[in-house]
Amino acid sequence: MDVYVAQFKNCLQAVYKKNPFINLLEMKITALEAGRITMTMPVVFGKHTNVHQIAHGGALASLADTAMGLACGTLDQKVVTMDMNINFVRGAKPDQLVYAHAEVIHQGKKTLVVEAAVVDSEEKLLAKSRGTFFVVGRFSEGSDFDECKQGQGD
Repeated sequence: MDVYVAQFKNCLQAVYKKNPFINLLEMKITALEAGRITMTMPVVFGKHTNVHQIAHGGALASLADTAMGLACGTLDQKVVTMDMNINFVRGAKPDQLVYAHAEVIHQGKKTLVVEAAVVDSEEKLLAKSRGTFFVVGRFSEGSDFDECKQGQGD
């Protein structure tokens, strides 16, 4: 793992401990490398589920969007979502962990295109997503990143 990616991972863990949305959905980063990331989210009955007692599509879409945005971050790109689509192919039952594997497939100067697969613990596909992300800056040039590099971010 290169130095930037290692620093980015430490920074993310510090910043995300304070993020109410990420904490509400209980998302966690489990692996990352340049251009790729894996995140998890439990499917908690009554919290992440819909009226059909399976994972709500919005929760799965949030996991995919977050993972795709952070995959951009591993390339030192601070981004916002311009466009995203998601195809749901299988329901996720409660009381299981779901995974989002995201990978940057195109990196331009102002936009990145990223794909994510949301899968269950057996790697069965639950949803497939693709997003276009607009670059608004670089993480390495931000004051938050400097604090994290110095270990003051948590």
